[in-house]
Amino acid sequence: MTGFADHFSEVAACYAQYRPHYPVELVDALAERCPARRVAWDIGCGSGQLSVALADRFERVIATDPAAAQLDHAVRDPRVEYRCVTAEDSGLGDASVDLAVAAQSAHWFEWPRFVAEAGRVVRPGGLIALVTYFNAQLAGDVGELLARFYLDIGPHWPSGRAHVRNGYRDLVLPWPAVEPPAISLVAQWTRDEVFGYVTTWSATARLVAAGGEARLEELRARLADVWPDNEPREIRWPLTLKLARR
Repeated sequence: MTGFADHFSEVAACYAQYRPHYPVELVDALAERCPARRVAWDIGCGSGQLSVALADRFERVIATDPAAAQLDHAVRDPRVEYRCVTAEDSGLGDASVDLAVAAQSAHWFEWPRFVAEAGRVVRPGGLIALVTYFNAQLAGDVGELLARFYLDIGPHWPSGRAHVRNGYRDLVLPWPAVEPPAISLVAQWTRDEVFGYVTTWSATARLVAAGGEARLEELRARLADVWPDNEPREIRWPLTLKLARR
Protein backbone atom coordinates (compact mmCIF):
# COMPACT_ATOMS: atom_id res chain seq x y z
CA MET A 1 0.00 0.00 0.00
CA THR A 2 2.89 2.32 -0.73
CA GLY A 3 1.78 5.90 -1.20
CA PHE A 4 -1.62 5.45 0.44
CA ALA A 5 -2.58 8.60 2.33
CA ASP A 6 -5.02 7.56 5.06
CA HIS A 7 -7.34 10.47 5.86
CA PHE A 8 -10.23 8.54 7.39
CA SER A 9 -9.21 5.66 9.67
CA GLU A 10 -9.31 7.89 12.73
CA VAL A 11 -12.91 8.83 11.97
CA ALA A 12 -14.03 5.48 10.55
CA ALA A 13 -16.89 4.99 13.02
CA CYS A 14 -18.28 8.47 12.29
CA TYR A 15 -17.77 7.90 8.57
CA ALA A 16 -19.93 4.78 8.73
CA GLN A 17 -22.61 6.58 10.74
CA TYR A 18 -22.76 9.99 9.06
CA ARG A 19 -21.75 9.70 5.42
CA PRO A 20 -24.76 9.83 3.07
CA HIS A 21 -25.82 6.76 1.14
CA TYR A 22 -26.24 6.90 -2.60
CA PRO A 23 -29.70 6.93 -4.20
CA VAL A 24 -31.16 3.95 -6.01
CA GLU A 25 -31.31 6.15 -9.14
CA LEU A 26 -27.51 6.07 -9.28
CA VAL A 27 -27.33 2.30 -8.95
CA ASP A 28 -30.00 1.85 -11.61
CA ALA A 29 -28.22 4.24 -13.99
CA LEU A 30 -24.93 2.39 -13.62
CA ALA A 31 -26.51 -1.04 -14.04
CA GLU A 32 -28.49 0.03 -17.09
CA ARG A 33 -25.31 1.18 -18.82
CA CYS A 34 -23.52 -2.13 -18.24
CA PRO A 35 -23.87 -4.82 -20.92
CA ALA A 36 -23.65 -7.48 -18.20
CA ARG A 37 -24.25 -7.39 -14.44
CA ARG A 38 -22.13 -10.22 -13.12
CA VAL A 39 -19.47 -8.42 -11.08
CA ALA A 40 -19.25 -4.84 -9.81
CA TRP A 41 -16.07 -3.46 -8.28
CA ASP A 42 -16.69 -0.70 -5.73
CA ILE A 43 -13.34 1.08 -5.44
CA GLY A 44 -12.44 3.00 -2.31
CA CYS A 45 -15.69 1.77 -0.82
CA GLY A 46 -15.16 3.24 2.65
CA SER A 47 -17.74 1.69 4.93
CA GLY A 48 -19.90 0.48 2.07
CA GLN A 49 -22.15 3.47 1.37
CA LEU A 50 -22.62 2.20 -2.21
CA SER A 51 -21.57 -1.44 -1.98
CA VAL A 52 -24.73 -3.05 -0.63
CA ALA A 53 -26.94 -1.02 -2.98
CA LEU A 54 -24.95 -2.33 -5.94
CA ALA A 55 -25.69 -5.89 -4.81
CA ASP A 56 -29.35 -5.32 -5.67
CA ARG A 57 -28.43 -5.04 -9.35
CA PHE A 58 -25.25 -7.13 -9.72
CA GLU A 59 -24.73 -10.83 -9.03
CA ARG A 60 -21.56 -10.13 -7.06
CA VAL A 61 -19.93 -7.04 -5.57
CA ILE A 62 -16.26 -6.79 -4.68
CA ALA A 63 -15.74 -3.73 -2.48
CA THR A 64 -12.17 -2.60 -1.85
CA ASP A 65 -10.56 0.00 0.38
CA PRO A 66 -6.98 0.36 1.62
CA ALA A 67 -8.12 1.39 5.13
CA ALA A 68 -8.86 -1.64 7.30
CA ALA A 69 -10.58 0.59 9.86
CA GLN A 70 -13.10 1.65 7.24
CA LEU A 71 -13.88 -1.94 6.29
CA ASP A 72 -14.26 -2.89 9.95
CA HIS A 73 -17.31 -0.60 10.07
CA ALA A 74 -18.78 -1.61 6.70
CA VAL A 75 -22.29 -3.01 6.45
CA ARG A 76 -22.10 -6.76 6.04
CA ASP A 77 -24.04 -8.46 3.25
CA PRO A 78 -23.50 -11.98 1.88
CA ARG A 79 -23.52 -10.57 -1.67
CA VAL A 80 -20.62 -8.18 -0.94
CA GLU A 81 -17.00 -9.24 -0.52
CA TYR A 82 -14.81 -6.64 1.19
CA ARG A 83 -11.09 -6.63 0.50
CA CYS A 84 -8.37 -4.42 1.99
CA VAL A 85 -6.38 -3.45 -1.12
CA THR A 86 -5.57 -0.28 -3.03
CA ALA A 87 -7.29 0.97 -6.17
CA GLU A 88 -4.00 0.72 -8.03
CA ASP A 89 -3.25 -2.91 -7.07
CA SER A 90 -6.61 -4.64 -6.69
CA GLY A 91 -5.54 -8.23 -7.12
CA LEU A 92 -8.55 -8.81 -9.39
CA GLY A 93 -8.26 -10.90 -12.52
CA ASP A 94 -7.86 -9.55 -16.02
CA ALA A 95 -11.18 -8.58 -17.66
CA SER A 96 -13.09 -9.84 -14.63
CA VAL A 97 -15.59 -7.07 -13.79
CA ASP A 98 -18.47 -5.43 -15.64
CA LEU A 99 -18.51 -2.22 -13.61
CA ALA A 100 -15.71 -0.37 -11.87
CA VAL A 101 -17.10 2.50 -9.82
CA ALA A 102 -15.27 4.91 -7.53
CA ALA A 103 -17.69 6.96 -5.43
CA GLN A 104 -16.16 9.95 -3.62
CA SER A 105 -12.75 8.29 -3.74
CA ALA A 106 -11.07 8.77 -7.15
CA HIS A 107 -9.48 12.06 -6.05
CA TRP A 108 -7.23 10.08 -3.68
CA PHE A 109 -5.95 7.64 -6.32
CA GLU A 110 -2.53 7.57 -7.98
CA TRP A 111 -4.20 8.37 -11.25
CA PRO A 112 -2.00 6.84 -13.99
CA ARG A 113 -1.67 3.62 -11.99
CA PHE A 114 -5.40 3.45 -11.37
CA VAL A 115 -6.22 3.99 -15.05
CA ALA A 116 -3.91 1.12 -15.95
CA GLU A 117 -5.51 -1.12 -13.33
CA ALA A 118 -9.05 -0.28 -14.40
CA GLY A 119 -8.13 -0.94 -18.02
CA ARG A 120 -6.80 -4.34 -17.03
CA VAL A 121 -9.65 -5.40 -14.75
CA VAL A 122 -12.77 -4.18 -16.60
CA ARG A 123 -14.09 -6.38 -19.38
CA PRO A 124 -14.28 -4.95 -22.91
CA GLY A 125 -17.57 -3.12 -23.14
CA GLY A 126 -17.75 -2.69 -19.37
CA LEU A 127 -18.31 0.60 -17.58
CA ILE A 128 -15.88 2.74 -15.59
CA ALA A 129 -17.64 5.30 -13.39
CA LEU A 130 -16.42 8.15 -11.20
CA VAL A 131 -18.90 9.69 -8.78
CA THR A 132 -18.32 12.71 -6.59
CA TYR A 133 -20.23 15.40 -4.73
CA PHE A 134 -19.18 18.79 -3.40
CA ASN A 135 -20.57 20.68 -0.43
CA ALA A 136 -23.94 19.83 1.06
CA GLN A 137 -26.60 22.32 0.02
CA LEU A 138 -28.87 23.63 2.80
CA ALA A 139 -31.06 26.68 2.74
CA GLY A 140 -30.61 29.81 4.83
CA ASP A 141 -28.26 30.45 7.73
CA VAL A 142 -27.25 26.81 8.12
CA GLY A 143 -26.01 26.57 4.55
CA GLU A 144 -24.08 29.82 4.89
CA LEU A 145 -22.51 28.67 8.16
CA LEU A 146 -21.31 25.38 6.67
CA ALA A 147 -19.95 27.13 3.59
CA ARG A 148 -17.95 29.53 5.76
CA PHE A 149 -16.56 26.70 7.88
CA TYR A 150 -15.53 24.82 4.73
CA LEU A 151 -13.56 27.85 3.56
CA ASP A 152 -12.14 28.64 7.00
CA ILE A 153 -10.51 25.21 7.29
CA GLY A 154 -9.17 25.45 3.74
CA PRO A 155 -5.49 25.01 4.72
CA HIS A 156 -6.33 21.59 6.17
CA TRP A 157 -7.84 20.13 3.00
CA PRO A 158 -5.51 17.56 1.37
CA SER A 159 -4.40 18.40 -2.15
CA GLY A 160 -6.62 15.74 -3.70
CA ARG A 161 -9.68 17.73 -2.68
CA ALA A 162 -8.99 20.09 -5.59
CA HIS A 163 -10.35 17.41 -7.92
CA VAL A 164 -13.69 17.48 -6.10
CA ARG A 165 -13.86 21.27 -6.32
CA ASN A 166 -13.37 21.23 -10.08
CA GLY A 167 -15.80 18.38 -10.71
CA TYR A 168 -13.11 15.82 -11.61
CA ARG A 169 -12.20 17.91 -14.65
CA ASP A 170 -8.57 16.76 -14.58
CA LEU A 171 -9.25 13.06 -13.96
CA VAL A 172 -9.26 11.90 -17.57
CA LEU A 173 -10.65 8.49 -18.50
CA PRO A 174 -8.96 7.38 -21.75
CA TRP A 175 -11.98 5.50 -23.11
CA PRO A 176 -15.11 6.60 -24.98
CA ALA A 177 -17.30 8.77 -22.77
CA VAL A 178 -20.84 7.73 -21.85
CA GLU A 179 -23.41 10.46 -21.29
CA PRO A 180 -24.18 10.67 -17.56
CA PRO A 181 -27.63 11.26 -16.09
CA ALA A 182 -28.41 14.15 -13.76
CA ILE A 183 -28.81 12.74 -10.26
CA SER A 184 -28.77 14.32 -6.82
CA LEU A 185 -28.21 12.70 -3.46
CA VAL A 186 -30.91 13.92 -1.07
CA ALA A 187 -31.34 13.31 2.65
CA GLN A 188 -33.48 14.52 5.55
CA TRP A 189 -31.06 15.14 8.39
CA THR A 190 -31.14 16.68 11.83
CA ARG A 191 -28.65 19.28 13.00
CA ASP A 192 -26.73 16.61 14.90
CA GLU A 193 -26.46 14.44 11.78
CA VAL A 194 -25.14 17.37 9.76
CA PHE A 195 -22.55 18.10 12.43
CA GLY A 196 -21.57 14.42 12.47
CA TYR A 197 -21.12 14.57 8.71
CA VAL A 198 -18.77 17.56 9.06
CA THR A 199 -16.61 15.57 11.48
CA THR A 200 -15.96 13.04 8.69
CA TRP A 201 -14.37 15.60 6.36
CA SER A 202 -10.68 14.95 5.80
CA ALA A 203 -9.93 18.60 6.59
CA THR A 204 -11.88 18.44 9.85
CA ALA A 205 -9.92 15.38 10.96
CA ARG A 206 -6.67 17.20 10.18
CA LEU A 207 -7.91 20.33 11.96
CA VAL A 208 -8.61 18.35 15.15
CA ALA A 209 -5.28 16.52 14.88
CA ALA A 210 -3.55 19.91 14.69
CA GLY A 211 -5.20 21.03 17.94
CA GLY A 212 -8.13 22.87 16.43
CA GLU A 213 -10.92 21.06 18.23
CA ALA A 214 -12.17 24.34 19.72
CA ARG A 215 -13.04 25.57 16.21
CA LEU A 216 -15.12 22.46 15.66
CA GLU A 217 -16.93 22.99 18.96
CA GLU A 218 -17.58 26.58 17.96
CA LEU A 219 -19.29 25.29 14.81
CA ARG A 220 -21.44 22.96 16.93
CA ALA A 221 -22.56 25.90 19.10
CA ARG A 222 -23.31 28.15 16.15
CA LEU A 223 -25.30 25.39 14.44
CA ALA A 224 -27.41 25.11 17.59
CA ASP A 225 -28.03 28.86 17.47
CA VAL A 226 -29.33 28.85 13.89
CA TRP A 227 -31.02 25.43 14.08
CA PRO A 228 -32.37 25.23 17.64
CA ASP A 229 -35.18 22.72 17.10
CA ASN A 230 -32.91 20.03 15.57
CA GLU A 231 -35.79 18.98 13.33
CA PRO A 232 -34.86 17.23 10.05
CA ARG A 233 -34.19 19.43 7.03
CA GLU A 234 -33.48 18.60 3.41
CA ILE A 235 -29.84 18.36 2.39
CA ARG A 236 -28.92 17.98 -1.26
CA TRP A 237 -25.67 17.01 -2.98
CA PRO A 238 -25.78 17.19 -6.82
CA LEU A 239 -23.65 14.30 -8.07
CA THR A 240 -20.92 14.69 -10.67
CA LEU A 241 -20.60 11.55 -12.80
CA LYS A 242 -17.90 10.70 -15.33
CA LEU A 243 -18.61 7.51 -17.25
CA ALA A 244 -16.57 5.69 -19.87
CA ARG A 245 -16.96 2.52 -21.93
CA ARG A 246 -13.97 0.14 -21.74
